[in-house]
Amino acid sequence: MDDVQFRLQPGEVMALLGENGAGKSTLVKIISGVYTRDSGSLKLFGQDIEGDLNPKRAQELGVSIIHQELNMCSHLTVAQNIFLGHEKTRGTVLDNRSMHEDAKAVLDSLEIDLDPDTLVGDLAVSKQQMVEIAKALQANAKVLIMDEPTSALTSVEIQQLFVLIQSLKRKGVGIIYISHRLEELVHIVDQVTIMRDGKFIIEKPFSQLSMNQIISYMVGREIKDKFPRFETERGKKVLSVKNIRAGRMVRDVSFDLFEGEILGIAGLMGAGRTETLRAIFGADAKESGTIELQGQPITISCPQDAISQGLVLAPEDRKKDGLCTKLSIRENIALPNLDKICSRFGVVNFNREKEVVNKVVGELKVKLASAETDAAALSGGNQQKVVVGKWLARNSKVVMFDEPTRGIDVAAKVEIYQLMNQLKKNGIGVLFISSEMPEVLGIADRILVMCDGRITGELMRQEATQEKILEMATRFENKFEKQIG
Repeated sequence: MDDVQFRLQPGEVMALLGENGAGKSTLVKIISGVYTRDSGSLKLFGQDIEGDLNPKRAQELGVSIIHQELNMCSHLTVAQNIFLGHEKTRGTVLDNRSMHEDAKAVLDSLEIDLDPDTLVGDLAVSKQQMVEIAKALQANAKVLIMDEPTSALTSVEIQQLFVLIQSLKRKGVGIIYISHRLEELVHIVDQVTIMRDGKFIIEKPFSQLSMNQIISYMVGREIKDKFPRFETERGKKVLSVKNIRAGRMVRDVSFDLFEGEILGIAGLMGAGRTETLRAIFGADAKESGTIELQGQPITISCPQDAISQGLVLAPEDRKKDGLCTKLSIRENIALPNLDKICSRFGVVNFNREKEVVNKVVGELKVKLASAETDAAALSGGNQQKVVVGKWLARNSKVVMFDEPTRGIDVAAKVEIYQLMNQLKKNGIGVLFISSEMPEVLGIADRILVMCDGRITGELMRQEATQEKILEMATRFENKFEKQIG
């Protein structure tokens, strides 16, 4: 960061915006005491903060942060999580009754219907997020930082979160809201601060900015085509999935994918989309069904089988399933390509490795200080680029993406779309899942819709609309409503 300024008022929602790598996370980590500033002044509630600010001191001063990856102890109850780190005691014994009562009081004040004795591990992600907010308020937070709070929520859960944010505003809590879903801002945001390349760009009331202006300030240029497309003739059938069943979430799924085609899978959360890709990739066991690649039956019992035959997956949870965060960027890119960069005696050819890494970093414009940087140190968007990029050297026949643009900025999204188009241009079959309807409509050549573990509809791009997709995505729910009606 270089000469950044930032201001937040009580009862205000300030959207902190910028591309991945712009410095947003660095700024909020300074405010919350995780990082130490090299220079400049920091003032909280009118008081100058002298010396180093650490997380404990920041929390005592009233600053709390809710990370994109929630920090909850799943084996503890809601009440125990809310009081974690400042438990109530009677002498040397935990006062669980008092913590239960106080947790219930703070949950009720936020109109959150949760039993304080429920194990957090049994809650949906949206409810866990509510517990994080309750925890912050119980600790008397006056500044609440929300980092991509809606990235894993359904539309109904997002509305519930917005109602809660309005309630926090009325209580005088100042909220720093970081999100790449710009369409959300209109519902809750008062002010906007935009950063680019570690520098402060502009601070303005949200009402005085258009979406195009916001994007232009973020990336330093106007993005005219948010969903770039490359038109090409569809080739031969490259992948054929027939009657796949896996657990209760994948029920008799069949479809075909063609060379040079981008096939989108739409549906509501819990429809079985991720589970279908995991079953095809061999990450989850299949109960029945067959898979053909380029007309030949193949057996996939584990991910290594899929990778060796040219079928790869960029998973939904990039930190848990897509990266080794304690390894360097170089090592992450090299790891699935060892057969390409090692000699027959298993010795790494460092020149070949360097070529592979430089190609990925250059083509995807990964922002990094060095390829030796740990993957954990990258911004979310750059982590996603590494997850996608490590497959580029494999000359794969089918590339599957699960929520490839979740948590990344507008410009990085366009780069991912362009990568999909490049794969399509090279005759590769692309299969992708997205919960963002405009993305599916803008990028896919053909769209499959899933509901209740089944494919309930198929649409060509020219005929697809949000209304048609939603009708197919709720087909079994609508049928059930009619039956009980």
